[in-house]
Amino acid sequence: MKTLSRVSAALALIAPVQAGLRFPCSTLTFQRLDPVVEPGAVPAAHVHHIVGGNAFNATMTGDVGERGTCTTCQMSEDFSNYWTAVLYFKHPTNGTYHRVPVLPVQPLLGGSQGASGGLTVYYTQFDLNKDNLKQQKVTAFKPGFRMTVGSPAATSKPHVGLRYQCLTGQNRGAEMSDFPTKPCTGGIFTTHHFPPCWDGKNLDSPDHQSHMYNTISLDGFTNAPACPSSHPVRMPQVTYETVWDTSKFNSLWTTGPNPFVWSFEGTSGYGTHADYMFGWKGDALQRAMDKSECFYDGCGSIKKQQMTVANTCTVKEMVKEETVGWLKVLPGRGGEMAPM
Repeated sequence: MKTLSRVSAALALIAPVQAGLRFPCSTLTFQRLDPVVEPGAVPAAHVHHIVGGNAFNATMTGDVGERGTCTTCQMSEDFSNYWTAVLYFKHPTNGTYHRVPVLPVQPLLGGSQGASGGLTVYYTQFDLNKDNLKQQKVTAFKPGFRMTVGSPAATSKPHVGLRYQCLTGQNRGAEMSDFPTKPCTGGIFTTHHFPPCWDGKNLDSPDHQSHMYNTISLDGFTNAPACPSSHPVRMPQVTYETVWDTSKFNSLWTTGPNPFVWSFEGTSGYGTHADYMFGWKGDALQRAMDKSECFYDGCGSIKKQQMTVANTCTVKEMVKEETVGWLKVLPGRGGEMAPM
């Protein structure tokens, strides 16, 4: 009996945590578009890595989920769009740029294998170990909702939740506020945590951030303290995780400072940022957030699709320019292909 008890205890320790949604979304497109910060601009200022629903466009208003017909996300009722700036390698010798490929985050559980590039999305109710549904309701986002986190203009250490990790195999290493200072054998892992408290009124704000409030003061998936009276509505805590495959450039980084830059360059790693546009169908996300022990499987209330199906979802190329290969300058700065 003692042996069985020890086995049960061990299984409990390795069982997946159950406090929200975690799922992969394959890459939808790499394009210089930003319907939140620069609506209507074709092209926008810098290239983004975009995943999610195929309603993505230069201008997006209203109920995005109702207009989508396919999504690159495993949760087939999620037509939201998620995007970040794109990572480039800047050649230490000749100054040319090459877009860094994206790898699916590993390991992924619950039948989530097969993503093509992309990122992993979290909607947590409290943290990764428990929910707080008995104390406070978690309210899903509304149609038309959007927000950003971080800023490409940042020149000092970003707030908690915007971090880098240097991958060595499956070891992610310590969380850092700036780019790694040495080559990473497994690539660079980036995380973007969004704030969890909403003012209950505005679907957006002029800076795309003031309608939300961050109560988290520690890195990682930590308990978010209670929301303030100015932003009283607890919403799901949204997080993105991305793996940038920097390993193929390591042989070119022999000495000197970090050679990786975001697609806007200029502020080292402090300018890391991300955008979110809600697009779940109907009440699908609310059903998930109302359910305790909801993780990976969609709580049994959200439909999933095979990643082989998700990988077929595409959007047209709206900005006709090269974003990959060796470029003399970054797209948006008069970029053209560099002879190699």
